[in-house]
Amino acid sequence: MSILIVGSLAFDDIETPFGSSLNTLGGSSTYIALSASYFTDKIQIVGVVGSDFEKVHFELLHSRQIDTRGVQKIEDGKTFRWSGRYHYDMNTRDTLDTRLNVFADFDPVVPAEYRNAEYICLGNIDPELQLKVLGQISKPKLVILDTMNFWIESKQEELKKTLQHVNIFILNDSEARLLSGDPNLVKSARIIREMGPKTLIIKKGEHGALLFNDNGIFAAPAFPLESIYDPTGAGDTFAGGFIGHLSRCETITDTEMRRAVLYGSAMASFCVEKFGTEKIAALDLLEIEDRYQSFRELSRIEE
Repeated sequence: MSILIVGSLAFDDIETPFGSSLNTLGGSSTYIALSASYFTDKIQIVGVVGSDFEKVHFELLHSRQIDTRGVQKIEDGKTFRWSGRYHYDMNTRDTLDTRLNVFADFDPVVPAEYRNAEYICLGNIDPELQLKVLGQISKPKLVILDTMNFWIESKQEELKKTLQHVNIFILNDSEARLLSGDPNLVKSARIIREMGPKTLIIKKGEHGALLFNDNGIFAAPAFPLESIYDPTGAGDTFAGGFIGHLSRCETITDTEMRRAVLYGSAMASFCVEKFGTEKIAALDLLEIEDRYQSFRELSRIEE
């Protein structure tokens, strides 16, 4: 099953209490695609980069069988760049600099050969652009959308309109409270699901993730790691593992949805162990399955 991913490709300058990494390949599409590539070899990206996005960066994506024909390269501009510093608890960060560069004029055009994609993953870009992408897809089987507080605050009505066309919505706990206007996450989930998406995933960082759908609530733990170097991209990596697993299922059942949450959590746990995409670009399937099984063991009780 093919997965179409639309979002940002970027370079990040990252500082944490445990080190720093400059000019690191990042962006929502990059993390989602690399993560999903361990579950399927049919991944297509639509995005935009500048002249500083070099051959080696494309080669990394191609090494994971990621189709980049939908990535437009603007030779007279620079790639989107973000700079941030994380606090000691790694849950909060300060944005030091944001340069949209060529991403400021991003107008996603889905190539004809991508328009039959069955699985769509929309990274946290302008909700109007997300809706524009969906208008170019023939008959998507599943649409997953991510967002961020900036769009909730600045384009909430546009976001709500887009959510009416979405199957699964992924956001973090603070974003859920902001969008719903309620501090209680269970109430927030009910309010947001009434906006359109039948399935909602609320990420809680080091406290795991919650899945809400018609079958109830599923709580996935976070993996207990001794060393966390960089949480950048962990949420997007989660989304990649999540949609990656679902894309290989013949039928998407509640059980497979819950497994997908664990696979997404497993991929996110790898992401934070090194800076940027370094860890998730160099995994093997055995590592992933071992981590997935470890997640299952975290809450298992012998009867």
